[in-house]
Amino acid sequence: MIRTVLVVDDDRPVREALAQTLELANYNVRAAGSFIEAKDHITPEFEGVILSDIRMPGRDGFHLLAHTRALDDELPVILLTGEGDIPMAVKAMGQGAFDFLEKPCAPDALIPVLERAMKNRALVLENRRLKAQLETGDPAARMLFGTSELAEELRARVRQAARAGTEVLVTGPAGAGVSKVAEVIHHMSQGAGGPYIKRAAATLDPGALDAGFQSASGGTLFLDEISALPAEAQYALLERLEDGDSARLIAGSTADLSAAVEAGRFNGDLYYRLEVMRVRIPALSERPEDIPVLFRQYVAQAAEQAGLTPPEVGPDRLAALMAQDWPGNARSLMSAAMRFVLGMPDHAEAADLGLADQMARVERSLLIAALGRQNGRASEAAKALRLPRKTLYDKLARYGIRPEDYRR
Repeated sequence: MIRTVLVVDDDRPVREALAQTLELANYNVRAAGSFIEAKDHITPEFEGVILSDIRMPGRDGFHLLAHTRALDDELPVILLTGEGDIPMAVKAMGQGAFDFLEKPCAPDALIPVLERAMKNRALVLENRRLKAQLETGDPAARMLFGTSELAEELRARVRQAARAGTEVLVTGPAGAGVSKVAEVIHHMSQGAGGPYIKRAAATLDPGALDAGFQSASGGTLFLDEISALPAEAQYALLERLEDGDSARLIAGSTADLSAAVEAGRFNGDLYYRLEVMRVRIPALSERPEDIPVLFRQYVAQAAEQAGLTPPEVGPDRLAALMAQDWPGNARSLMSAAMRFVLGMPDHAEAADLGLADQMARVERSLLIAALGRQNGRASEAAKALRLPRKTLYDKLARYGIRPEDYRR
């Protein structure tokens, strides 16, 4: 995110001093001497924070605050106030100002407030982008998350495969979401109104394969881990595809099919037929910039499942996530999100804890999850956990858990 601060102050020396301080702290500064100069920069898409004096000739800081909140009530406005203006600043806080600072303000007082406001703004804008992605666009936009170039290419390839109407081969590393991508292709294809049938390829003989196609008639048959399809069924599948069928085939694989062909474990003709329309899912290690977007989405989903309020995901947590390799890809990131929501340690933290401490964290997370599902009603949570009420209250007291904190 661009770290931009819009500085609004009619006193030129003060304005220039603030700009110099902020530039030294690696902020991008836009300076304005009045509301009139500043207003064109104030938009719902503004990615930064506004730092404005209260007392200005003409339209003052109160007018700027009201104008900003009318455009975007989540755009942080920090007000600068003289000693005698503190009651006014307190009043402004009641009207929605993010914070106020007394002039002159030292960098060690100014920068922490700006950092909080910047983090708040970044979270608001990212949540808006995610919400827009969920509510608008096609299934590829709503279901396949990420802002990287590789994520955009994946969505474009999925759309292309859906339009093509031919067989599709979806590949990717373990845990990358092969079956999810296959389902998105189905939802975007002409047969979206038909059934979507998923079968584990390893379990299929020719008869079971025929039954799968019949069940998927008018829709899509997804064969998971096509590399494990028995040899007899491979020949039967190739024959069906050459003769044409009433169901579309999507095959998924986390294995290297070309290597399986070279080793004689997979039918070459079948592979080359499927390879014509291939959708490859990139590993998380190839697109670390997508990890914050994906993790926040998984945290929201996990919190909804557990009946909890989603915890705030801080920048330190995101930086630690992006530093990991994630060999389990999306699946392991989902697990990390669930542990985070439940207050459980991640694997690195768990390595530093003894068994008793790990068990205590798990117990605490289960208590919190039960309270969340029961809307903070301890007696109902005790019933759900099959605990005597006194035992539950003893455990809540031990962990410092207050039922009222989990009422929605």
